Parts: sequence; C-alpha cells; structure tokens
Amino acid sequence: MEQSRNEVELCGVISAPPSFSHENHGVKFYSVPLYVERLSGQSDTLLILLHAPLPPMVKEGARLRVMGQLRSFNNKSGCGSRLVLTVYAMTFELWDGDPVNRIILKGSLCKPPILRRTPLGRSICDVMLAVGRRYGRADYLPVIIWGQLAQTVSRKKVGDILGIEGRFQSRVYTKVVDGIPQQRTAYEVSVMHLLEDPSPN
Repeated sequence: MEQSRNEVELCGVISAPPSFSHENHGVKFYSVPLYVERLSGQSDTLLILLHAPLPPMVKEGARLRVMGQLRSFNNKSGCGSRLVLTVYAMTFELWDGDPVNRIILKGSLCKPPILRRTPLGRSICDVMLAVGRRYGRADYLPVIIWGQLAQTVSRKKVGDILGIEGRFQSRVYTKVVDGIPQQRTAYEVSVMHLLEDPSPN
C-alpha cells in the first residue's frame, strides 16, 4: 500500500521578480511568489522554488502553471527556528486559464491531532503530517481540517496514515516581539476531502 503522496498543482500570476534562494550541489535555486486567487475572492501568495537556469518567461506578471511537491525546511537564520513551506516545481509552463490551487498529500501523523473550536463554534483540527520522500527524508507539513472532518481526524493517533486533498494557502497574522507588532505570513494546507484507502478483504 502506498504510504506517501505529495502532488501540487498551482496556476497563478508571478507577483514579484525571482530572488536567489540557495545553492545545492552546484545548482542555484530561486524563490518566486505566485499569486493565486480563490473562488471566495480572497487570494494566496505562495512561494515556488525553481532551479536555474530560469527561462525568460519567468518574470513578474507572467501567468504560470506549476506542478510539483510541497517541501518544508527549518529556517534558523532568524531568532529561533521557523518552518518554511515552498512548492518545489518539477514542471512549469505559461498558463492562460483560471486559477488553480490543488494539493494531494498522504503521510503519517507525527503529532497528536489538536481539536479546537473557532469563536463562532466551528470545529477545527490541527495536524502535522510527515510525508516521506526519497533517501529516507520527509517533509513535515501543517494541515488544518474543518467541520465534521475535523472530528473524524481528531480520533486518529500518532503514526496513523492520513490522505487528504485540499489547498495550499497563506495567512497573514501579527506577532508582538519585544513590544513591537510584526506582520508575518503562515503557510498551511486546508483540507477539502479525506482520501480513503480501500479496506483490505
């Protein structure tokens, strides 16, 4: 049975010029912000990781379709460690269709699910999903689940396999550091559906 799955499709507009991210084994990588509208009228600005050389089409204002995987790493360059999520682009092309934001993940729970309620009384469950990749590595991805699905997932235990389909989203919030408010952006996966494996006979 497949234990891990990590597939992302994003279609949106590049909202700023590419910026150098890092170099790995002699290959340079660039971070590109992709602006993706939601049906609700809200929007997400999501970081895409592209490797050099970048084609001329990758520029501010271009409409791009990206297929890849959601990756995580701890950024320890600031105060304390911070989980950073980016979409590693495996393929990309110019796009003139509607915005798309779709992600499919399958992995194991690496922390107990946290069930809570919003101020309006809606159930929400926070999950940290470990999704394996090659060479024994894994990405640790924060996932939020709403409503009745939140109740279902809250009963799962550490180590259980969970498959989901949803949206990769950004959320701006304010954090007070030494009495000074700072605007920050959190990235997470919002679940639309649970993916169920067929039960063995």
